Amino acid sequence: MLNIKVQKFLQVIFVMTTVGYAALSNAHEVGATMDPNGNVAGFTGFALVSCSSEGNIPTDHFVASIKDTSPPQDNLLVNLQIIHVGNGFNHAISTTDPISGDDEFSPPVSVQGGNSSYLLLVNKTGEGARSFIISYHCQSADNPPVHTVTSENPVVYQFE
Repeated sequence: MLNIKVQKFLQVIFVMTTVGYAALSNAHEVGATMDPNGNVAGFTGFALVSCSSEGNIPTDHFVASIKDTSPPQDNLLVNLQIIHVGNGFNHAISTTDPISGDDEFSPPVSVQGGNSSYLLLVNKTGEGARSFIISYHCQSADNPPVHTVTSENPVVYQFE
């Protein structure tokens, strides 16, 4: 009986700790597998993420990074591009997870565009299935930045 109570207590502590870390990070993450059959070298995903004000704090920029979650494979990397057009800010930037399958995100990149929509493109450097996760956030110009309202799920327009 004592063993069951200890297990329940540990489960509650684990859930509280996990929820606490998730709440502190304000993270948004999405993932998928590009080219599940592994035969389309030019596979491309295209999605849109929207940013808006958090109360009276406007979004200044969008920041994101990508992580390859597949087993390591030489010369097969995943890439992420962020593009913003409008609001007087026309800019694009890219980042690549430099080591496939190492469970680390690429260097984060950001594009300034204010309260707006940001285009995300994902692709890979050759044939082969690649699973990935994108971590993304809308942020204010404050130092440190304040997390502003970020659409929960990007609107996917192409994934082929």
